Amino acid sequence: MLSSWVPGADGSGFPAEHLPYGVFSTGGGERHVAARIGDHVLDLGRLAAAGVAGLEPWAAALAADRLNPFLAAGPDAWRQVREALTELVCSSAGRAVAEPALVPVADITLHLPVAVPDYVDFYSSLEHATNLGRLFRPDAEPLLPNWRHLPVAYHGRAGTIVVSGTPVPRPSGQRRDASGTIVFGPSTRLDIELEVGFVVGRASTPGHPVSVAAAPGHVFGVALVNDWSARDIQAWEYQPLGPFLGKSFATTLAAWITPLDALAACRVPGPVQAPEPLPYLQLGEDWGLALDLEVALRPAGGTGEEPVSRTSFAGLYWRMPQQVAHLTVNGAHLQVGDLLASGTVSGPERGSEGSFIELTRNGAEPLAVAGVERTFLEDGDEVVLRGHADVGGGVRLSLGEARGRIVARPDP
Repeated sequence: MLSSWVPGADGSGFPAEHLPYGVFSTGGGERHVAARIGDHVLDLGRLAAAGVAGLEPWAAALAADRLNPFLAAGPDAWRQVREALTELVCSSAGRAVAEPALVPVADITLHLPVAVPDYVDFYSSLEHATNLGRLFRPDAEPLLPNWRHLPVAYHGRAGTIVVSGTPVPRPSGQRRDASGTIVFGPSTRLDIELEVGFVVGRASTPGHPVSVAAAPGHVFGVALVNDWSARDIQAWEYQPLGPFLGKSFATTLAAWITPLDALAACRVPGPVQAPEPLPYLQLGEDWGLALDLEVALRPAGGTGEEPVSRTSFAGLYWRMPQQVAHLTVNGAHLQVGDLLASGTVSGPERGSEGSFIELTRNGAEPLAVAGVERTFLEDGDEVVLRGHADVGGGVRLSLGEARGRIVARPDP
């Protein structure tokens, strides 16, 4: 069963150090930490309890119902587990040990992989910020004065982060209608935000900033994020303090977290930053990530699923180490399981935008998708975010998808 996932066996395999981690259950039973291998998952808690070398020292962490204890064990544990998995997957003796711990993906339920104590959503794509500025301030400079000087962000609501596949009830709130009247009701301009999230694995000390150089050592892995947005609610409420009900109803996190180290071959310089950032934000290494991203929509009443946007994460203006450094420079600290999302990722060409407000020019240019038209999301629409990266040796690494379907909110 594992033979086709050994590197070189059929061209589709890849080393276990690239495998993502998640949490699953079967039949409503206990949750288990796992690594995904194709259309199966490998129950790491079971293997650790069996005394597999490299896993046994971390048996308690791998037996937990979330990844947090494993993350908290630190980089040495992450490395040893990756090495042990590589041995299991890539040797005939190891495969014999691993086979009993394999479970078909079709037989499992996936759960939120981490308990998220804190959530920060950045606004780090130059193209996205410029697109919105032109839509909302057509006669002014699209970027606000601070944007090129610091990674703008808002503090999100961690308690409404949900795992991929969880239905998203349409949010309600105050909005201003076309006549200028203030009304309350379901959002009529429900949107997505295509984002990449970074999951913190090593906490920092309160009051002690984390430098740009030290930031990657605090990050365990990467996962796709959809930070759903009710544009009409947000437009009415966000001044002067920023997003609240327009964002806090749901954020979808992929079920699988890919180790940051697995993406080392994807690192690229990223765009030139001008003006030069202040010293605490200056990068000494390349920290753009060449991840190819896609938004697909399966509209209610349509004929199927179609891609509506394709873009790259490589062009993100503010990179992860800068985000971490700015977040902590005032003394705020990182906690195990914190989620730091990139903000909407958009590219410079039409069809590379990471939100419907950009793709449809604020609703003025509807999209034709699977036989129907859309400006914003309707009940029954399903959105899927996907991503992949070429990690060398002809290997393409897929990120876990972030999927969600809009459902009508039940009457109170």
